[in-house]
Amino acid sequence: MTALGFLYPGHSAEDDYPRIEQLLGSDIRLDLVHTDIGEDAHRVDVLRQMGAPERLADGVGQLRLAGAEAIVWACTSGGFVHGWEGAQEQVRTLATTAGMPASSTSFAFVHAAQEIGARRVAVGATYPDDVAGLFAGFLRAGGVEVTALSSAGTITGTEVGTWDESQVLALARQADTPDADAVLLPDTALHTAAHLPRLEKELGKPVLTANQVTVWEALRLADRRVNAPGLGALFIREPIVQV
Repeated sequence: MTALGFLYPGHSAEDDYPRIEQLLGSDIRLDLVHTDIGEDAHRVDVLRQMGAPERLADGVGQLRLAGAEAIVWACTSGGFVHGWEGAQEQVRTLATTAGMPASSTSFAFVHAAQEIGARRVAVGATYPDDVAGLFAGFLRAGGVEVTALSSAGTITGTEVGTWDESQVLALARQADTPDADAVLLPDTALHTAAHLPRLEKELGKPVLTANQVTVWEALRLADRRVNAPGLGALFIREPIVQV
């Protein structure tokens, strides 16, 4: 049994994780601990506080006791708002505190795009324009070209958590461009685990979503590869060797 730990902010789309665990269909256990978010707002100052070391540290002990082999900060915006170097420091601190390999959803997107060979991506963000722009900048810092950026301007994670499949599909379609190798939907508050097959069928290309890449990143840290077609191209394609 491989146990993976996740620090998830508040309550929005955490039910994606048991769904993903079921779709993995293997000896994988996903343990999730909720962190304190303070104010629920997609605002830069709030998001920086959301990923503060003391807030993340509060949940680490529970995951360690659960036997987690790797830990991921399951919040995209709570990582990239610190910039590339700041997000790296956030992850290093988390790894030191937890005593195990650690990462965040922000880095998961970069690594997942590399895994499927997506050099150019379109981004469909639920965030306001300024926050969405910071994510695009983070991707570029990681060597991923952003062909288009669409932002829905939603303020709270709670609201995003109520979106249904039609809204998720509309977000992805609006973001997509013909020259994009993949479409990215970067919000762990967004329910996407049940929609991945339809998203990829409708767009005709890989779609990377926040909770999906978060779990994949934890598996990567634990040196596990799982074939799970129901979770999209990221979980069925062979690794791409960058040249």
